[in-house]
Amino acid sequence: SGEEIPLVIDGEEITTNLWGVGRDPSRHNEVSYKFAYADFEQVEHALDTADRARSSWASKSIGERAEILHRAAQELSRIRGEAIAAMVRDAGKAPTEADVEVSEAIDFCRYYAEGLDRDGMNDGVEMSPLGIICVMSPWNFPFAIPTGGVAAALMAGNAVVFKPSELAVYTAWQIAQAFWRAGVPKNVLQFVPMPRNEISRKFLMDRRLNGVIMTGSYRTGKMLRELRPDLHVLAETSGKDAMIITATADPDQAVKDLVKSAFGHSGQKCSAASVAIVEASVYDNPAFLRQLKDAAASLKVGSSWEVNSVVTPLIREPEGNLLRALTQLEPGEEWLLKPEPSEDNPCLWSPGIRLGVKPGSWFHQTECFGPVLGIIRAENLEEAIDIQNDSEFGLTGGLQSLDEREIALWKTKVQVGNAYINRVITGAIVRRQPFGGGNHSSMGPGAKAGGPNYLTMLGSWEEKALPQKLRTPGERISGLVEKLCSELPDCAKRIRSAAGSQAKWWMEEFGVEHDPSHIYGENNTFRYIPVKGILARVENMSDDDVAILLLGAKLCGVLLHLSVGEERPWIRKMNGYYASLTVETETELIGRMPEAIQGVRFLRGTDVSEALANAARACDAEVLDRPVFSNGRLELLGYFREQSVSETVHRYGNLIPPPGSFKTDSV
Repeated sequence: SGEEIPLVIDGEEITTNLWGVGRDPSRHNEVSYKFAYADFEQVEHALDTADRARSSWASKSIGERAEILHRAAQELSRIRGEAIAAMVRDAGKAPTEADVEVSEAIDFCRYYAEGLDRDGMNDGVEMSPLGIICVMSPWNFPFAIPTGGVAAALMAGNAVVFKPSELAVYTAWQIAQAFWRAGVPKNVLQFVPMPRNEISRKFLMDRRLNGVIMTGSYRTGKMLRELRPDLHVLAETSGKDAMIITATADPDQAVKDLVKSAFGHSGQKCSAASVAIVEASVYDNPAFLRQLKDAAASLKVGSSWEVNSVVTPLIREPEGNLLRALTQLEPGEEWLLKPEPSEDNPCLWSPGIRLGVKPGSWFHQTECFGPVLGIIRAENLEEAIDIQNDSEFGLTGGLQSLDEREIALWKTKVQVGNAYINRVITGAIVRRQPFGGGNHSSMGPGAKAGGPNYLTMLGSWEEKALPQKLRTPGERISGLVEKLCSELPDCAKRIRSAAGSQAKWWMEEFGVEHDPSHIYGENNTFRYIPVKGILARVENMSDDDVAILLLGAKLCGVLLHLSVGEERPWIRKMNGYYASLTVETETELIGRMPEAIQGVRFLRGTDVSEALANAARACDAEVLDRPVFSNGRLELLGYFREQSVSETVHRYGNLIPPPGSFKTDSV
């Protein structure tokens, strides 16, 4: 169209000699606009500007920043039509898929605007912004996800450099303008597309940059970690997600939900159902396979500019793993529905369904990111759960079953961040289903996007006073409290305050399940799953810090591995209280790291060396880079992974009574 999108740095619209082009996937990649790339000079200018501007933005009150975010929500609502058209143009999204993104973006702004006023967030602690945050947006959710990142970073008081995906710059441009019109200064939120070369590398390596919020592949997140081990990385990364269908499922509902989960936005979602694990009696039923094939084959495949299209073009012509998934079968596999490319557009493919996929096979384990679904046969639910959990990822997963015993078993064993029962496994809603996974599906301390703890990761916290909101410790830790106070009488006041705060937040937050939305016909449970263990290098921690760690571990049922350079006899006496102590040098700890942490995600000392932190990250452990707090609302976050469980509890509009509601008199 000849349209040119500039950089915006320090309030000035800038063009350079470096240009990128935006293409429309529905129109055979025709060039629809041009956009300016930053060069080395502009990157330096943007960082200088953000460094100067961040203090003035951070000085605004929580209420002032919240008001601007609410205005941003209004702006996003006002441009809904333009935003939908931008996503159709940039990402090849069907209008229905684009529409829900606008709603999600609005929800992010409104939800994060209230995120720092939550109970407990100001009880003896104070947060300072990290400083400068880069928001790296994805192309597959080009509106909602970057809006959420920008809103969260701004609400926490940070300056933001918005680095959009080069495949969706026009959509990102709409977002940036909406925030500016809402009152965010243009030196606080800068719009800086960069080429993926040494220019981006220089930017990410700069020590003035304090954090990155990104959505992309695990490989990209790992690259960031290797480039800047000290960088705060909050990343939603890859997924290889599965839906289990048992013999007790409603087959009509299961097929409907599976097809929507697998082929919405042509499967270009990290949450998409790439695999279905089907119980043997269902898999062996020709009627089920025929119904599944017909449902997928009936989807309208076409341009995203055709409003009835369901399967729209891929962002680019398939290559690599996706091309292999669409064109090559593994031994023992066959096509239930063979995918076919469009004669007119090499980006457009019809849905494909592979039968006979083996557990542990290439397709089972590989993220492909396109409109192809693999079906695995399982003898029973237990085997299906084992297959579902056998993945390096842990983002979303589903179960189709009407048996309350199967549902209860699956809830206990499934290892995903977002678990869905008798519904689609995509389409998470802010607050209702906070989004994020484990294993290689995320990087960072673990708080979910659109959840109650996300903003806590975007600042540095400091303890200013002992907490005042307390409860009497219960049986889980009362004995340990007295033992610690007896061993450390000079620390007793802080130990008792921390124990009271931990007891309060265990009873009100971490030890109970929540459903903040209370939607009729759907249960949305937010819960905390204890990590397997915590490693803490306590060489430079005070005794009361170590005592607080012991209290948290005992309360949460998490094994605490304490590592120290010199013996502390009082700690030895705590063996049996979910704690073990090893006296060792830091070098010795690094040497035994894989065995010691066993996939744990928390390592903290007040003086963690870079070598120790890097060794932990190399073993996929997260370094929780903050002090030990008496405030249990913050301190206990390090002992858990968050999980959302969403369950449809109606049948065709009729609410299902909870288990045990039907009672009969004995005869």
